[in-house]
Amino acid sequence: QIDQLEHCLQTATRAERAGADIDMVVASLCHDMGKAISNANHPAIAAEMIRPWVSPDAYWVVKVHQDFQGLHYYARMGLDPMMRRKHQDHPAYELAARFADEWDQTAFDPEYDTLPLEHFEPMVREVFSRPPRRGG
Repeated sequence: QIDQLEHCLQTATRAERAGADIDMVVASLCHDMGKAISNANHPAIAAEMIRPWVSPDAYWVVKVHQDFQGLHYYARMGLDPMMRRKHQDHPAYELAARFADEWDQTAFDPEYDTLPLEHFEPMVREVFSRPPRRGG
């Protein structure tokens, strides 16, 4: 019922309203941009695109978000809906679960009071104007 841009704006709105830091809000906004290249591999693509500018936790959440999102639909595809368990020892596990369950999964509501792209522009500019980090 909503397009991809609205979904990403809604995910970022939910993250911001939940008190996420700027890196996680911008990562939420960008989490599905890899779908422009490959739906199946979109988390890894999006994560690598933002990696030099966001925190390691925000990068990791985007990278693994499909494994966490699987709780909501993998069983219908014959896959393990608890794929997220393989990440249970990661320090950002709870953040990834919150992202998937509270912000991403719920961000398909055409009636939600979603903030416009212009609202996020200062955050995007701040994050992507940082000197890029090298390596992991």
